[in-house]
Amino acid sequence: MVEMTIQYEGNLHCQAVHGPSGTTLQTDAPKDNQGLGQTFSPTDLLATALGTCILTILGIVAKRHHLDLKGTILRVTKEMAQQPVRRVAKLSIEISIPLPLSDEDKTRLQHAADACPVKQSLHPDIQIPITWSWGA
Repeated sequence: MVEMTIQYEGNLHCQAVHGPSGTTLQTDAPKDNQGLGQTFSPTDLLATALGTCILTILGIVAKRHHLDLKGTILRVTKEMAQQPVRRVAKLSIEISIPLPLSDEDKTRLQHAADACPVKQSLHPDIQIPITWSWGA
């Protein structure tokens, strides 16, 4: 079990503290929802959690199979829906792996990305297309 403590600081800003490490982060409401957009919004953190989870899981699988994914880049683009309620509608993922891999390794990594715990925890109505780019 991991606990985070979050304090509302006013003006749509929050500060979160990661219990085990004491690391802090701030959030702000996005500009399109009454905020200043000065830092990550809560839904930006959701998108970030998905991206970092996928890369972490890929790293675990790569390590197990003696692959070095250093330099791999993941981009996540968040799209919001306004109706019937404001929510995340789509998280488009682009993964660029800069090294040549066998078809077997590519398939292994693709399955690992789909099994990411954050991806598995998101509502099935959220579209999560993943596009892969493989090195030469």
